[in-house]
Amino acid sequence: MTDTARPVEDPGQTPGLTSPLGLTPGLTPGPPAGLISLPSPTPPAIVGSVHGGPALTRVPVVELSGVVKEYAGGVRALDGVDLAIGEGELVGIVGPSGSGKSTLLHIVGTLDRPTTGTVAIAGHHVASLTDRRLSALRARHIGFVFQAFHLAPGVTAVDNVAEGLLYSGLPRARRRKLAAEALARVGLADRARHRPHELSGGQKQRVAIARAVVGQPDLLLADEPTGALDTASGEAVMELLHALNQEGATIAVITHDAEIAQRLPRTVRIRDGKVVADSARGKVVV
Repeated sequence: MTDTARPVEDPGQTPGLTSPLGLTPGLTPGPPAGLISLPSPTPPAIVGSVHGGPALTRVPVVELSGVVKEYAGGVRALDGVDLAIGEGELVGIVGPSGSGKSTLLHIVGTLDRPTTGTVAIAGHHVASLTDRRLSALRARHIGFVFQAFHLAPGVTAVDNVAEGLLYSGLPRARRRKLAAEALARVGLADRARHRPHELSGGQKQRVAIARAVVGQPDLLLADEPTGALDTASGEAVMELLHALNQEGATIAVITHDAEIAQRLPRTVRIRDGKVVADSARGKVVV
């Protein structure tokens, strides 16, 4: 999406905020992303509709080709993965524990780099980027939702959401205004001043989703977004993701729950580090 942030020297972090994995969801520590330039993305190419319709001129939001991720001892968590996710898609990536789906999340989310193969996010080839520019790419183009919410305790919902813009280069007042708008978008305008201990599990996940989308990323990665919720709250969260997708958001839901994945427009199945089925291509490997 177009980056309209005006760079400032001090992002003005709200006291008390903490971040999962040592980083803000969708961001990594470092200078404001608005101060870091990225090379121009790959020009649009003719790609077929993922649902078999007419070909469209556009760059996929996510494009993986021959991706391998190998760890010590020769263990391959990913083994030759090819995957493209087009703009506006809602995709379920499903597989059992140990299938490689978490590693795939890290690769697509640019939290890790592949051993071999190519990864492009919003037209930017990951291999060509320094760690600094990769952090900027993540900040501008990817939002994350985690099972565990990762909300800062004692901090209001609006400031938890504003954290999603911490490295955007926007002034604090502007970040908080956009955060309030994002909370309204997920149906929590009346909970803006509530702290995490005053919210239900479903409301906490909505705050986390608002934080992930406040910067209008090209891609939202939701990792087991219903895993810590009861059935009713989980249904509400999935309805929200569907609604955000209807508004144009590109979303990938990573889950072990086949029932959840089957209710999404497209399902990609992972087993032993390989894509074994993709409903968009009718591909099934046994």
